[in-house]
Amino acid sequence: MAKSGKTKKAATKRFKRTATGKLKFNRPGKRHLAQSKNRKRMRKLSKAGIVSSGDMKRMKRATGVC
Repeated sequence: MAKSGKTKKAATKRFKRTATGKLKFNRPGKRHLAQSKNRKRMRKLSKAGIVSSGDMKRMKRATGVC
């Protein structure tokens, strides 16, 4: 029997699972030093991101979503 790894609690707090099983996350870089970032960039940082298909398997295992 394979030994299952522990869930990474930091990853669990950063990602949410969508209805279709993808992982959604908030983009970093919006909290401070905003005066040097233009409005378009700040608006794009507001939108949630989806984990790429190449990283999906690894991230699902880390978050315990499997």
